Amino acid sequence: MRHKKQAQFYLIAFALFLTASCIRNSDIISETEEESTEVILSDDADNVDDHEDASDYTWSSSDEKSIVLNGNTISSGSSDVSIDGSVATITGAGTYALSGTLNDGQIIVDTEDESIVRLILNGVDISCSSNAPIYIENAEKVMLVLLNGTSNSVSDGSSYSSGEEDANAAIFSKSNLTIFGEGSLSVDGNYSDGITSKDGLIIASGNITVKSVDDGIRGKDYLIIEDGNITVNSSGDGLVSDNIEDEGRGYITINDGSLTITSGCDAIQAGKDVLIVYGTLDLTSGGGSSSSVSSSSSAKGIKSGVSTIIYGGTITINAADDAIHTDGNLEIYDGTFYIASGDDGIHSEYNSVYTSGNIYITKSYEGLESALGSITINGGNFNIVASDDAINISAGGASFGGPGHKSTSSSSDYVLNIAGGYIAINCGGDGLDSNGSLVISGGTQLVSSSTRNDNSALDYDVSCQVSGGFLVAVGSSGMAEAPGTSSSQYSVLVIFKSQQSAGTIIHIEDSEGTEILTYKPPKAYQSIAFSSDDLEKGATYKVYTGGSSNGSATDGLYTSGTYSGGNLYTSFTISSVVTKVY
Repeated sequence: MRHKKQAQFYLIAFALFLTASCIRNSDIISETEEESTEVILSDDADNVDDHEDASDYTWSSSDEKSIVLNGNTISSGSSDVSIDGSVATITGAGTYALSGTLNDGQIIVDTEDESIVRLILNGVDISCSSNAPIYIENAEKVMLVLLNGTSNSVSDGSSYSSGEEDANAAIFSKSNLTIFGEGSLSVDGNYSDGITSKDGLIIASGNITVKSVDDGIRGKDYLIIEDGNITVNSSGDGLVSDNIEDEGRGYITINDGSLTITSGCDAIQAGKDVLIVYGTLDLTSGGGSSSSVSSSSSAKGIKSGVSTIIYGGTITINAADDAIHTDGNLEIYDGTFYIASGDDGIHSEYNSVYTSGNIYITKSYEGLESALGSITINGGNFNIVASDDAINISAGGASFGGPGHKSTSSSSDYVLNIAGGYIAINCGGDGLDSNGSLVISGGTQLVSSSTRNDNSALDYDVSCQVSGGFLVAVGSSGMAEAPGTSSSQYSVLVIFKSQQSAGTIIHIEDSEGTEILTYKPPKAYQSIAFSSDDLEKGATYKVYTGGSSNGSATDGLYTSGTYSGGNLYTSFTISSVVTKVY
């Protein structure tokens, strides 16, 4: 729980920000020098409210009440435990220590007391063929304690008896539920879900393995993971919180821990918000990026209905659908991401903001996409492989019709804003694509785009303003675009008379022979758009192709060594902010 306080700070800060905004669906939160972008934000400012209390985690061993499971019978000396054959019903608050094996029975909690019920699992094996083996019918809140050094298992049958339609999980709770301890828990949900709380669910710690024929772990109001080692293998969703009706509910928070989730549908799915502070997440959904899903199915890695906010951690996603998807806004502040996706790598319906982090997208249809808002990159390292567009502002429509299709929508409200960071792109469609505007003020962008003439390395509908940064964008010649004339940093667009082979170096040097650019594109190309603060008005530059460099290259860009052996292709003189060479 070492990140608990940090997570609470982030949640409170986010809540205060939303409260101060007091606007939903039309709050202007980011501006370039010329433009602003409207976004949708959640007004659920009470997401920090949960059922946890520090006193939940402390009790006296002398107060523990014993429940012994003896195969087909149960024994207990507590007057708060009612036993009927293989069913034990706990009717009072307190701490209960369970041990032994129950072959086909139930532990039921049903109390009107307003204090916590703790169930200490001391090496139990509980199964029930016709209902939830652990069933919390009513309680203020319940904690399952996984005793250190013990292995515990809970499993249900493939069908439930009539009259219990609401119970659908091997561990099922109608009340707030917490799981805590250093022991292990194995759950087999053969009927539907593995672990379900109809209220809130907190996993504070533990070694937990869940297999389920539907969803793995569900906290309807919220699911908070503070720490632990959690493995889920589910045919449905992996982690779920789906209360979208009540204000401040329907969120998933991961503060720390190691999570391995393999799901047939979404690996992590929140009706409203997903917040990840830290942790190691390994997510596989829908069979992975080489699989496909129908248009009526969802097999995303991380999915939220309102917002996704990630502060750090190491996140590996192999998804048949989008790896990270939000129907609202996305904020990534830090972290390391390894992404392979059958569709978009990271998709937001509205605004995306990247502050820092390392994002490696090894497979995607589109790398980063915003459908109805902006993408702002302030920092971070991006390495993006995409079969279509690498970074795309679709301005109201995805690229329907397959690679090369261009939406007819355009607006100055839609901005791809790059202020910093390092971006390396290898894509089969457009490289930097905005159906609105493109603004570059810093960072390094290395773009190797499509060899087809219906795509371009830079593609914008309204304007492209470059005021800083280091931009190299190579691709075909049919739709090649240069930065716009409203730019303050000089740029050049060179259209070659014939296509250059993959791996053919482009070298630009000034009249003194000082290297300005040495770049080795990974694919064939016939154009290059280049902008750097090394380009000066009135200066003359030479363009070479071929040859070699004895320096070392990162993503094709040489930053040291000596270039030699190339052929002089052309020369140009900077006479205006944009120079075009044909």
